[in-house]
Amino acid sequence: MSAAPLSPLTYDQAGVNYDLIDPLKVSAQRAAAATAGLLGGHGFAEVAASRGESAYVVDVGPFYLASIVECLGSKALVADEMQRLTGRSFYGAIAQDTIAMAVNDLITVGATPLVIQAYWAAGGSDWFEDKARAQALVEGWKRACETCGAAWGGGETPALAGIVESGRIDLAASCTGLINPKSRLSVGDRLGAGDAIVLLAASGIHANGLSLARKLVERLPQGYLTPLPSGRLYGEALLDPTPLYAPVTEALFKAGIVTHYSANITGHGWRKLLRHPASLRYVIDQVPPVPEVLGFIQQQAGLDTTEAYGTFNMGAGFALFVPAGDAARCVEVAKSCGIAAWHAGHVEAGPKQLVVDSIGLRFDADALQLR
Repeated sequence: MSAAPLSPLTYDQAGVNYDLIDPLKVSAQRAAAATAGLLGGHGFAEVAASRGESAYVVDVGPFYLASIVECLGSKALVADEMQRLTGRSFYGAIAQDTIAMAVNDLITVGATPLVIQAYWAAGGSDWFEDKARAQALVEGWKRACETCGAAWGGGETPALAGIVESGRIDLAASCTGLINPKSRLSVGDRLGAGDAIVLLAASGIHANGLSLARKLVERLPQGYLTPLPSGRLYGEALLDPTPLYAPVTEALFKAGIVTHYSANITGHGWRKLLRHPASLRYVIDQVPPVPEVLGFIQQQAGLDTTEAYGTFNMGAGFALFVPAGDAARCVEVAKSCGIAAWHAGHVEAGPKQLVVDSIGLRFDADALQLR
């Protein structure tokens, strides 16, 4: 007698429910918007269209300033467990993940990363006793800053016993960027029907969806040491660092390619392609290959296409919306930076919707409510 199939494992079951989280985000945005007038006392003004985007933009006169703060989330827990199981440190990789969470958001508005700040909150002073682990974090952070061409300005390293669990660390980064010339500002005012959609390759799970990926370990007899079809360990593949896409956006600017809009595909998965408030239809004709670890998670967790693509990046880490005539060149510029890319689709007039007929995927306007 065969065993009954396991029920699908959803992101909600893993402890993350965006239906509960997103209303707070919207409420916070509305409260924050009420403070925008305070900038006038300094002679500055906000770029109102940046409200609800991935980074906030301020007009300071000759140029714009953009800023963002992001945390790594629970990927550090995977790094800790894999170090216990294998003796290897993965903190250099998750340092890059942390910076990528901030920088990849910042560049969506056309900004060049300028200064990165670190926030490393440990569960107690004893976390810093592991000198090799701490040094891996420092070296990985420095390398990621260098890749982005941004200065590491400083940071904060509190020991928060009773708030952060003992033996753990909460990693976060903030980033300030410059939009100069002002014509580089990209908040979607030029986005429209006829634009091409170029997708940049993901390296794996990045730093979103780890709650579900960790929950799945409970179903795997070998846990994080479960081999994928390629032979790589599940935990090792989860820790592949997130690409830093800033070199691509800088190279596009130098190549004279005007980006009409960008989306960092993080939490909410491919629903992030619907981020701009305009009523437009996004049609994807070419789907990037799914990274092995994400295909494994989808299969083992029993996720249907909608759940998988609505949670994970599924191979597309970043989306660029560019003039149709620049799509092929955009792909080549990305490849020259070491990032695979695809002219994956186009934008049409019509009700707000994402359509990927080849995999039977559709997301309507109500699939993403961030404003």
